[in-house]
Amino acid sequence: MTDPLTLQQLEAIEHDHVLPTYARLPVAIRAGAGSWLETVDGRRVLDLLCGLGVTSLGHCHPAVTKAIRDQADVLVHTGNLLHLEGPVRLAQRLATSSLGGGVFFANSGAEANEAAIKLARRHKRGGEILTVHRGFHGRTYGALSATPQEAKQEPFAPLVPGFRAVPATAEAVAGAIHDGTAAVLLETIQGESGVLPLDPELLRAARAACDEHGALLILDEVQTGVGRTGALWSHQAGDVVPDAMTVAKALANGLPIGALVTGPHLYDAFQPGDHGSTFAGGPVAAAAAHAVLDVVTGEGFLDRVHAAGARFRAGLEAIDGVASVRGRGLMLAAELEPDVVERHGSSAALATSLIVDQGVWLNAPSPTALRLLPPLTISDAEIDEGVARIAAGIAG
Repeated sequence: MTDPLTLQQLEAIEHDHVLPTYARLPVAIRAGAGSWLETVDGRRVLDLLCGLGVTSLGHCHPAVTKAIRDQADVLVHTGNLLHLEGPVRLAQRLATSSLGGGVFFANSGAEANEAAIKLARRHKRGGEILTVHRGFHGRTYGALSATPQEAKQEPFAPLVPGFRAVPATAEAVAGAIHDGTAAVLLETIQGESGVLPLDPELLRAARAACDEHGALLILDEVQTGVGRTGALWSHQAGDVVPDAMTVAKALANGLPIGALVTGPHLYDAFQPGDHGSTFAGGPVAAAAAHAVLDVVTGEGFLDRVHAAGARFRAGLEAIDGVASVRGRGLMLAAELEPDVVERHGSSAALATSLIVDQGVWLNAPSPTALRLLPPLTISDAEIDEGVARIAAGIAG
């Protein structure tokens, strides 16, 4: 086996041949196991971000790895014009664990949201899609049009018409829904904007107004789903049931998969030929997703997520320089004191120094906050180690 390329060699190749769409950190990874990554130069990094909430069972989880290997030995791809047991049974599991209707498989959260937007327009025969400020739903054109963030939208105008964004308040949302509204698309916790939970009253107001005007309530659970908040689906912790939801990220622990899940009343909203995807819902990704669901729905697993989240929150709150901690389960953000931000220049600069100098990976969703999406399998000792390294980096 040849030696891995160095960071400098990788950076040189990327400079010449990889389109510069990512601001990569000065770290090169060669392997991962559990909550830890290993760099090409042999350092260990505690992964508290999971590739933005994707590898939620940690790296190379044995049950997921076995499922992938076993399925790859049998069948990798056929397309969606033939019957396959694994994906069909996965659709059944997703539906019966949530909204009880149908499932369309995609390859990512953005693609799942594109399907949801198309479903809403097909159901209403047109209509406006309502979102709220600070929301994030993806970077493809429909999903981007539903993401009211000027910095992300402006370079790609004109966007898809028929989208409207309002402040994230119950009054604003309820007042904006009308007979021409096709759907309201919301995150229960706005992850990319800084782990900002929506007020439960906003969700209730949206549900009531959607019912009044014949609009769909669609919840984007791409980041909050599959146990991240301590419930299998984050909306299950409240009293609002959506008409549809979108999931992705953690569903296959690293393999590309997304899904639109509907209630029974929307089962026939799509007709053959209305939507499709060449690779979506393939047997290998489905096998990985089955293994993930087996673990996450196991006895006591979600209770452990609650306990781990409480321990992490308490540890972060005790750090000198952390003003407050928000979030639910193991989806957390630490708001920094102004002097910490000033000393480090920004939360992004602090996040970079944490991975380079302290060997702990998280990110900065806003100029004043750090976001943590650690493995749901993280141990108490690893939580305490993460808190200690974050504290050292903040103090440095």
